[in-house]
Amino acid sequence: MESAPLERITVSEIVEGAGLTRQTFYRHFRDKYDLVNWYFDVLAKRCFDAMSVTLTLREGLILKFDFIRRESSFFAQAFRSTDCNSIEQHDFQFILAFYSNIIQKRTKKPLADDVRFILELYCHGSIAMTVDWAVTGMEKTSQSLADDLIEALPPKLSNLLLPALE
Repeated sequence: MESAPLERITVSEIVEGAGLTRQTFYRHFRDKYDLVNWYFDVLAKRCFDAMSVTLTLREGLILKFDFIRRESSFFAQAFRSTDCNSIEQHDFQFILAFYSNIIQKRTKKPLADDVRFILELYCHGSIAMTVDWAVTGMEKTSQSLADDLIEALPPKLSNLLLPALE
């Protein structure tokens, strides 16, 4: 992905570079976007698992953004993809489920419709800001981006999420 946009990379090039067969690739992944999403899951799982055990929300976000920065070529290309199986949509589903789970554990009930709406809106916005950051050169520090996203939490979400993650 350092030499070509994701849309131009073929599965044949991926398996050739990895020394695998197409059959092996398709045994594990539906397509190249599924491979990108799997790689993202490795990152996200590490960050969000740590966040739910020992890290605050800020520390978990910084860990995520530092990882994206270390793999900047990969993620800049991956976030530029607009495929229906894109990493942007995958990240949205991942963080929506993560935050929903925290809120449901804290309140001991399913998300109310108004909370779900606010959470979905916030998740879309935070992913859009992450994508923009990743594809435009990552000028902000990981700490600054994390602080901005936490500051942007609507009060209702802040009251539900921050006490659980601090």
